[in-house]
Amino acid sequence: MIETRIGGCVAIVGAPGSGKSGALAQRAAAALKEFPGADPLATDAASGLDQYAAGLLRYKGIDVTLIDDVDAELLFAEACAPLFALEWPEFARNQLDPEVPGLRSPERFLASAFRLIRRLRDAGVTPAGLLAAAQTGATSFYAKPPNFADPSLLAATKNSYHDSLDVDAQELDRQRRRELDLAKILTRLYEAYVELVEGTGKMTGRDATIAAAHRVRGDAALAARLRERHRVAFIDDAQELTGAQLDLLAAIFGDELRGVTLCGDPSSAISSVRMTQPEATFARASSRVEMRRRDRLAKVECARTATSPEEAQLIADRVAGWIAEGVAPRQIALLFRSVRNVAVYEAALLDRGVPAIVVGDANLFEDRRALDALALLWNAHDPFRHEWLLRTLSNPALGLSDASLAILCGEPADPQRQLFAFEDEPAPTVRPGRWDAKRDLRLGWNVIRGERDDALSEDAAERLRHFRLLREGWLRLLQTEPFEELARAVWREGLAREGEPGSARAAAQQAVLRRLLARLRDFVTRSAGATLEDALRYAERRMESDLEACAAPGGSEDFVRLLSVEAARGLHFERVVVANVRPGAFPLWYSPESFLFSPKLGIIPKENSGAGRASRTAKFSYYTFAAKTQRRYNAAERRAFNYALRRASETVLVTASGTPTRGVSAPEFLEELR
Repeated sequence: MIETRIGGCVAIVGAPGSGKSGALAQRAAAALKEFPGADPLATDAASGLDQYAAGLLRYKGIDVTLIDDVDAELLFAEACAPLFALEWPEFARNQLDPEVPGLRSPERFLASAFRLIRRLRDAGVTPAGLLAAAQTGATSFYAKPPNFADPSLLAATKNSYHDSLDVDAQELDRQRRRELDLAKILTRLYEAYVELVEGTGKMTGRDATIAAAHRVRGDAALAARLRERHRVAFIDDAQELTGAQLDLLAAIFGDELRGVTLCGDPSSAISSVRMTQPEATFARASSRVEMRRRDRLAKVECARTATSPEEAQLIADRVAGWIAEGVAPRQIALLFRSVRNVAVYEAALLDRGVPAIVVGDANLFEDRRALDALALLWNAHDPFRHEWLLRTLSNPALGLSDASLAILCGEPADPQRQLFAFEDEPAPTVRPGRWDAKRDLRLGWNVIRGERDDALSEDAAERLRHFRLLREGWLRLLQTEPFEELARAVWREGLAREGEPGSARAAAQQAVLRRLLARLRDFVTRSAGATLEDALRYAERRMESDLEACAAPGGSEDFVRLLSVEAARGLHFERVVVANVRPGAFPLWYSPESFLFSPKLGIIPKENSGAGRASRTAKFSYYTFAAKTQRRYNAAERRAFNYALRRASETVLVTASGTPTRGVSAPEFLEELR
């Protein structure tokens, strides 16, 4: 039995299956006996602590709406708008140089800046702290620059970037001034983002955690009440704790974290989004309990094929064989480093009749089945969004040929015949240039008014007339039915079923539609007075984001899951395939951000903008060498690979395709495993 009396902070660490969760539960039960009137803070670090922080803010009378990183990035883009328009007075007064690294590509700059600020928030670095570290770091680095002719530095730097190390004092001073301008711009954007967050109450979990910690530290009476209420805390998955979350726990339980139990596995810190330092987190404990794994390890097999389709077919055959042996599909998983490009593996499973669903960092709103469903809703709302209309016309439900589509996009057969019934009617879209805006609308008008039906084949014209009747019915439903009923009716009538009823393809299509409907329904429910157009615009915004993800299907759906490693956190399966294990896929290629941050060196820009001859800055080349960034990145990828191997209880099949590389830029995990 682990000592339960309150003293310092206790850490329970161990690999998956070592019994640490059971030990945590025993400690929690014993604490309830010791403090019968207490309400222990028992939660996980991944999301539960963020929810707790939001609850604290609401308790203090602050209206908080938790948002995800996609909405937070849109909020940050709002803060960046004056910068991209060069509306800051500092530009007019020549106090800031617009030729700062990355600013020539606003979208890329915005994405890099948001990712940096997200990590700074996790680490608890404030805007003032960012600027101070940037100024101090620039002074210390450029006042006494390192030896750029160091043979080890030259050997570690690619030949194509050696010119970045060929710098004189004048060039270093130029890079320093641009670096400081970049730091000032990032600080201003960071401050604007924080103001928007606090002003609107729209916060990510990390924003809520920072705000809650600030208020608890500023209210000694509140901190005392929380300590008296909870007495103890039990944090599962503590390896996922960020600096901001640790600060919240310290604000409540004191800097020594008295009464806090941290339970987790340092080697399971695999998130590429959260800024965590698991070893430093567990080092804060005054006592540490190491749990030893007791269950046997899964059997590991390796296989390599010539091409990705062959690899996908091999996996599908093996999974189908496992299911034939009696293994339930939900007890089988395919794990990837990322599931953004796994269509070939999903298709191979579905072709073998294996029900499969993708879960993880893939964008639900870019799934072809979701796009088909969204296209029908766009057809009902605005038939002049021709990209959506063409998708519907060419899909299996209508299946018009390219020749029919060309006819529908063409001019009327009789040039004297008016294409538009009302010449004074304003065009729904406007196209600049010499073209008449109404000419851009010919496809929409031809479809909804039947202007070219007589030029189509009888079969194509009949299908188009059927679609026109369906759309007229959808317009009536739009006026009378709530959003969910409208969407169900439109999809039921307008979508072609994939596969036979009860087949794997039909089940996968229905699962995607349920997930899409749930997301759209949640948006409509959250947004008072939201219209169909609002829901479709919301889907378009989510479609454009690299931060969107697919959640796991609800209920008791029995699918083989294609999971990213991060989406598999905490899950266990009987059989696992770790697939596409080749450089560039698992591990992903190391691609540094446009600018990095170091507490010691401050801001480290990658791009050498302005009059510089080299494409990279000298500071970036030096920092990536001194901090061994690529080696640390590959170590994190190897940790994720090992974590994936531990998700199975019986069998792990590791697969890859293509010829093995030498493993210089990125390791060959499958060959290492052999």
